[in-house]
Amino acid sequence: MCIRFRFLSHFFCFVFFFCCFCVLLFFLFRLSKTLERRRRERLFFVIRLDHNIYFVFSVVFDENARSYRHHTPAKKPATTMRSFETTTTRRTFFSRVGVLGLAWVSILLLVLSSGICGEKIDVEDFGSPWSSSSTDGVEVARRQLLGQKDHAYKVHEKVPLYANKIGPFHNPSETYQHYDLPFCLPADNQIGYKSEDLGEVLEGDRLVGTPYDISFRVDRDNESLCKKTLNSKDLKKFRKAVKDDYYFQMYYDDLPIWGFIGKIEKILRHTHGNGPELRYYLFTHVHFDISYNGDKIIEINVSTDPLRTVDITDGDEVAVEFSYSVKWKETRIPFERRMEKYSRYSFLPQHLEIHWFSIINSCVTVLLLTGFLATILMRVLKNDFIKYARDDETGEEQEETGWKYIHGDVFRFPRHANLFCAVIGTGTQLLFMVLFVFALALIGVFYPYNRGALLTATIVLYALTSGISGYVASNMYRQMGGEKWVRNVSLTGCMFCGPMFLMFSFLNTVAIAYRSTAALPFGTICIIVVIWALVTFPLTVLGGIAGKNSKSEFDAPCRTTKYPREIPKLPWFRETIPQMMMAGFLPFSAIYIELYYIFASVWGHKVYTIYSILFIVFIILIIVTAFICVALTYFQLAAEDHAWWWRSVFCGGSTGIFILGYCFYYYEARSDMSGFMQTSFFFGYMSIICYGFFLMLGNVGFRASSLFVKHIYKAIKSD
Repeated sequence: MCIRFRFLSHFFCFVFFFCCFCVLLFFLFRLSKTLERRRRERLFFVIRLDHNIYFVFSVVFDENARSYRHHTPAKKPATTMRSFETTTTRRTFFSRVGVLGLAWVSILLLVLSSGICGEKIDVEDFGSPWSSSSTDGVEVARRQLLGQKDHAYKVHEKVPLYANKIGPFHNPSETYQHYDLPFCLPADNQIGYKSEDLGEVLEGDRLVGTPYDISFRVDRDNESLCKKTLNSKDLKKFRKAVKDDYYFQMYYDDLPIWGFIGKIEKILRHTHGNGPELRYYLFTHVHFDISYNGDKIIEINVSTDPLRTVDITDGDEVAVEFSYSVKWKETRIPFERRMEKYSRYSFLPQHLEIHWFSIINSCVTVLLLTGFLATILMRVLKNDFIKYARDDETGEEQEETGWKYIHGDVFRFPRHANLFCAVIGTGTQLLFMVLFVFALALIGVFYPYNRGALLTATIVLYALTSGISGYVASNMYRQMGGEKWVRNVSLTGCMFCGPMFLMFSFLNTVAIAYRSTAALPFGTICIIVVIWALVTFPLTVLGGIAGKNSKSEFDAPCRTTKYPREIPKLPWFRETIPQMMMAGFLPFSAIYIELYYIFASVWGHKVYTIYSILFIVFIILIIVTAFICVALTYFQLAAEDHAWWWRSVFCGGSTGIFILGYCFYYYEARSDMSGFMQTSFFFGYMSIICYGFFLMLGNVGFRASSLFVKHIYKAIKSD
């Protein structure tokens, strides 16, 4: 009954918010029609938040205000001008109030949706037929990683041991639930599932209760867990698990532990010329070493006894007895430092030397590139400025050459301006999102094994920064003279989410086919859809409205001619693809050493905690990308090629292509991943990450090139 009620609650919650999203789309459609019919419109919106609380805001679209201001006769009465200024001031005030108001309402609805759909996601939503009836398990499940009081225990108090997931050691994405293998079940065959946060579910965590009785400061020696007779089906599962090097993961007082299910031994036989014989052994005994300090648990380690194994190579039935032992010991390590054990690997001296070598290598690359630009570009530009100034002083009509020759075309807006603005807006949003994630990491939010914190923060920050993409894209599109702003906002909102949704749909289908815990349940998908429909997309629309009503103009130092100048034929190495290869090599060389540790953490079992070094490498990546794009843009303009807008984006984002190429190298040479599911997950999600890098660094390349082009053309005189 509880399962059906929770499913129906999630279903009706999803239907309700989907209807709200449809109403929002209908509103945008009617709004676009209204803008076409009327030149100036003041739209008031009223949202009722409570019985006595109303939120009123207005948005004004005035397409003739700018032209009216510029073409007002000099003898226009003062009263009319004051009236116009008053209307403009009110319009700006109500527009700002409207943007802030709907942003606040969207955040409020996000909180409400989290409360309606459940802040915690029970694994009952995953289709489990069992429910927990243990009061102790429910009470302990409420403990959080917030303070010491939640982790204080009394002697002989039972502390539950939760089993998380199992899977091949070399395929970190291919994980399954613990009881997919025929392990010993708890008493009465009832499995208690622990509630999970959003980020934990996204990582594939599924914590379930176990029959281990590990009470606080109570030693146990050779305690029997259960006796089972494994049939042929059970033996087949265990043989496959041992062959694929399956591991198990458990949590005891929020401390993770790992162990292997079995081992393979090779027996050499010289008869009949056959190779070594493989024997599969199942571990039947585990030993827990637990350290405590006062009334708190500090450390736990698990080990298997290699002498207590069962040969499961042959036969259709095997009798097995699973057992365990527990040993407690006191330690002086304080509770605040109990997580340092898991981050110790990243701070080993040899690894720190490699990290600092990576930073020094990147810094040398930046210094060499900066010196090259300062020495070559500045000298060349200085000679160009002197030459053009001398020509202007003599007044002789000489044929213009070089980048000055195309001053009438260099600020001509690119083709497909709608798509271009959406790319720049999405890249700006991703850049701000990454900076905010680094800010959280540097203040210590993402400590080791804070399960799902990084994914949760990424989703929330992406939703809250979506207004940036809408504002940047719509404002730039308005400056370029675009009129289809609704299409621009929709394209901006789907620029990154669209490919991500398609890839997620495919990979989630693969995970469902494999019955893996990597498959997201229906309730989690509903929550993500609600966040996008009620926060991400509305903030993108509001940002687009604010950008469309912004007063900023495109400041071009040169006037653009009516007809574009023909671009001369260029050699092959000045084409787009060779330029992208040259532009992406230097930024990639500055980060490729650090990429190995990131890949080993994301697609392996290593822990990465040196966020300060990673932030320094990221800043170096931004600087190198900006400098190399400026250099290539100058060489492009010097060759009288004025189509630099898209070229700067492609050159800046080409580092993402190099990272994608590194994915193939890492998969073949540096990892042991195999299987269709793991391969599809690795290349699927890495292609989306590389696509995000392309958008973000493409925005950096365009911004740097734009500042450079405006600077050099402001320094010359042109007709």
